[in-house]
Amino acid sequence: MLAVFIVLGLLAASTAGLFMWRVNTWRVMSGDLVCELEARKQCPFPLVYDPAETSGLPAPVRRYFETVLRPGQPLIAAVALEHEGEINLGGERPNWKPFTSLQRVTTCPPGFDWFARVPLMSGIASGIAAEVHDAFVGGRGILRVRVAGAVSLVDLTGTADINKGELMRYLAEGAWYPTALLPSQGVVWEAVDATSARATLEMDGTQVSMLFRFAASGLIESVWAKDRPMMEKQGVRSMPWEGRWTGVIEVNGMRVPREGEVAWLLPTGRRPYWWGRVTHVRYAFSDDWLPSTGESESSG
Repeated sequence: MLAVFIVLGLLAASTAGLFMWRVNTWRVMSGDLVCELEARKQCPFPLVYDPAETSGLPAPVRRYFETVLRPGQPLIAAVALEHEGEINLGGERPNWKPFTSLQRVTTCPPGFDWFARVPLMSGIASGIAAEVHDAFVGGRGILRVRVAGAVSLVDLTGTADINKGELMRYLAEGAWYPTALLPSQGVVWEAVDATSARATLEMDGTQVSMLFRFAASGLIESVWAKDRPMMEKQGVRSMPWEGRWTGVIEVNGMRVPREGEVAWLLPTGRRPYWWGRVTHVRYAFSDDWLPSTGESESSG
């Protein structure tokens, strides 16, 4: 009997050791991702917004920049966004779970890391959560999901589909860092009609295009893509996708959305899978873009 207890004790210790090793490895990977994002950050050029830059753009795009920016606005070099909201973990049957997240974004070069925590249980097991890194760093897309930092559910990096999907996310969420949508920052705008225009962005061999629709207020109302890669158990398929932005926060003279919702547009109908509200935002600008200096912030 003593020998059995000794063996069980050794197995428990081994399992606990493996668990902690996986948790520590996850923390190191998370830290490395943030460090790489920060290390690649550069100061955008030009340093400030000049309305003359937008004179040749499609009318709704020009009105958008006139609405959300002021002449002489320093360009955004980085932003940290804190969100709270709900994410749908289900397939055919909705399975909405609350989340909180911190998203770090750099605009030169384009990059971001969205780190979210999604509690999977309630009550006594409420501490069990999925942790998600959804990122675009160094020209490669990254999607990593672990439970309790130890059990890996998804680990995708650098495939053509994940690169495309994550660069699409960066472009679609440009409403939260509007100076990154200027032509000088690599975005090419094409006229479509009186209320919409197509934006194209290329980085390290990955090119994406999305349709931006603008409200009468001049703000971005929605973003649409005909072929965003959707990850499924069976693999990846391209599907129409839409993001909608609502509400307004005014920060440092800029107007950015308070809330967002995204959805797949499936043959069976529209399937929302993410809704989030900004609870806090901190900007670093071209004239003080180093992390240790003058960041500006606002609470949602």
